[in-house]
Amino acid sequence: MELKLNKPICFFDLETTGIDIGKDRIVEISVFKVFPNGNKESKTWLVNPTIPIPPQSTAIHGISNEKVANEPTFKELAPLVYNMIKDSDLAGFNSDRFDIPLLAEELLRAGVDFDMKNRVSVDVQTIFHKMEERTLSAALRFYCGKELDNAHSAEADTMATYEILKAQLERYPELENDMKSLSEFTTRKKIADFAGMIAFDDNNEEIFTFGKHKGAKVEKILEIEPGYFSWIQNADFPLYTKKVLTAIKLRKLNTK
Repeated sequence: MELKLNKPICFFDLETTGIDIGKDRIVEISVFKVFPNGNKESKTWLVNPTIPIPPQSTAIHGISNEKVANEPTFKELAPLVYNMIKDSDLAGFNSDRFDIPLLAEELLRAGVDFDMKNRVSVDVQTIFHKMEERTLSAALRFYCGKELDNAHSAEADTMATYEILKAQLERYPELENDMKSLSEFTTRKKIADFAGMIAFDDNNEEIFTFGKHKGAKVEKILEIEPGYFSWIQNADFPLYTKKVLTAIKLRKLNTK
């Protein structure tokens, strides 16, 4: 099955110093570009992240500080990377939540005005999660090694859910055994920026999701407390968050 394309699509993956989109850096990037006529192009670059690579990250991807010491920085590579993806849609595995946000940060940090306008993204992981069985019975089998008898009985389903949560907490030590923390972990918001610091409310209006103005409308806060915009722009927030906030401010000014 070949892809039906109206424009090129770039499949890409990043190896990084960690998983903090705002602070971590790329140590390797691979791009596989597929053109509508079937032609293909592939590039892989090792990157000097300019910050230390933690041992736990090296243990995952095998890229050490010594290995990238003499490699170009992402700022040096940014024109090459952007030239390869600028006319393309993007695809990856968990790319919507990690690779695209982190790539955007690196490009913006390098002075390249990257955004997702006029392109779409395809997250192959999301297709996997939506198409494969994600039922209560499948979860009980996976986490607990049990079959769910009398499925769709309220009592059986309730007890299975309880058993699954306990097994998840045992399997994933990074999950905090605290209901408030688990609630926040399992809450999905429609977000305006990659980092989730600006989300949309039920009326599709942007709201802050953090700090003293958590839940407040962004436009309203920018109007009554203009210094908040300057504080975010000068503080250690992701560059894409700052870009989105600037766009909201400019939109508001243009409607006056």
